[in-house]
Amino acid sequence: MKNFRLPLVCAMISLLNIACSEETVTDEFEEANGNVERKVIKTISYVSPEHPEDNTTVYFTYNNDGSLNTVSNGTETSIFIYEDSALKTITGSDDNLTIEELYQSPYEAFEIGRVVSYDNNGNPEVIEFFEEEWDEGYGDYVTKLYTASLGYDDAPNPFYYTMESAGLIDVLDNVQLNFSMTPQSPEIVQARLLFPVNNLSQIIYRNEEGEMVYSINADFDYDEDNYPTTGTITAVSVMDSDQGIVSVHFTYDD
Repeated sequence: MKNFRLPLVCAMISLLNIACSEETVTDEFEEANGNVERKVIKTISYVSPEHPEDNTTVYFTYNNDGSLNTVSNGTETSIFIYEDSALKTITGSDDNLTIEELYQSPYEAFEIGRVVSYDNNGNPEVIEFFEEEWDEGYGDYVTKLYTASLGYDDAPNPFYYTMESAGLIDVLDNVQLNFSMTPQSPEIVQARLLFPVNNLSQIIYRNEEGEMVYSINADFDYDEDNYPTTGTITAVSVMDSDQGIVSVHFTYDD
């Protein structure tokens, strides 16, 4: 869990025992946030005081019709390709991605798990997941169950309209969470199950005994439209008595 990064963006999630939803992501976003201003991200900058070599800025560009054109960190660039106004593929420096590979979770630590509960706005609130760890006494790797409790600020997910501009929200809206029907791409289904409509600001990890082992807290400043502009993200490992801090800065192309 030391390599956990906040996010954005869905490791493999078990589809068992997940309640079906008849609402679309669009419905849930609008119900949770009301008549929020539409903003798409122009840049996201990450600054690490401890590891300045990891500092990076991600740039987003848009076509004349408002659709997302490229996402670049200055070294690698992903280009969004559309067909009949719908997203077809993403091409990059090293990879060509199909529509079924476009959805990656903001919760990269969750190799195997399931959503246990959602909050009143439809955000994933408690997630169970498993990790393999070395057991000295047993002399082998053992699988242990962890839970993650997620908290959100009363603010819109700042990535929502950027994803909408790429056609990703349309795809999520068309996901049928009725698992008796024809199976769909598990990557897309898991993205639908994990998609938050509010801005994620806290994750608390607990072990099988209910003890807190890791935490991530984000303290954001918001603009007049309730979008995050700057934030300080603090990650604490209780087991290692270790702490890391990263600053994040958003700009928007209204």
